[in-house]
Amino acid sequence: MKKRTLIIIIILSFAAGVVFSNFNDWFGKKKVDDPKQQEEKDPKSDDKEKEKEEEVFKSDYDCNKNGIDDYSDFVIGARKEAEAGTKYVEDGGYYFTDGYPPEGVGVCTDTIWRAFKEAGYVLKDMVNEDIKNNLSEYPDPSSRPDGPDPIVDFRRVQNLKVYFDRHATSLTLDPYDTEEWKPGDIVIFGESYGHIGIISDKKNDKGIPYMIHSSDEFTGEKDVLIYRHEKDGITGHYRFDKPGNACKY
Repeated sequence: MKKRTLIIIIILSFAAGVVFSNFNDWFGKKKVDDPKQQEEKDPKSDDKEKEKEEEVFKSDYDCNKNGIDDYSDFVIGARKEAEAGTKYVEDGGYYFTDGYPPEGVGVCTDTIWRAFKEAGYVLKDMVNEDIKNNLSEYPDPSSRPDGPDPIVDFRRVQNLKVYFDRHATSLTLDPYDTEEWKPGDIVIFGESYGHIGIISDKKNDKGIPYMIHSSDEFTGEKDVLIYRHEKDGITGHYRFDKPGNACKY
């Protein structure tokens, strides 16, 4: 009798072990987010997030038809100045034969026309033509006894301020509104419009974009947007998205 009872206990123990080890497979409900489903779901989700992160803000225009949009060309052109180590030289209004300073030197406005040149625009001609046709809109040249000066007018921030007011989209002056600042944007500082630069596609860890500019301090591609804002105040922020007939290609 004892032997028979022992055999029954062994059989029942074995059966219980089999049931326990296979309980989830036999009776459990399939989880909606099991690992297999997760593997099928995650790659697509990750790809979308990656695409969103890598999305590049681009212009609808490619003036010089080089396959690179205008905003990107503006950044490339300005960055070339920074990488070349262009030296800031306050020229004191001295003239150059064709209006352009030699390579390797320049003030803040020279970074702008050089950035535009990279995209296929001749900012000097654009500004001079607008001054000629709308002189009353430009306080600086219209107030001079001799009137406009096509050799140097395009290198004065005050005139670029008026030009971009008329031919670009004006945007927020708040540098902390980071979503509204895009690569290739133009920024002007000071109540008397004493400085100008190009917004970079690089950002600091707070999302504030770098600025590319020529200056007597922190020149180049630097994290100085907030510094200049606190020092002088941002008085102009533009996106050149309305080139009109400015592109001659």
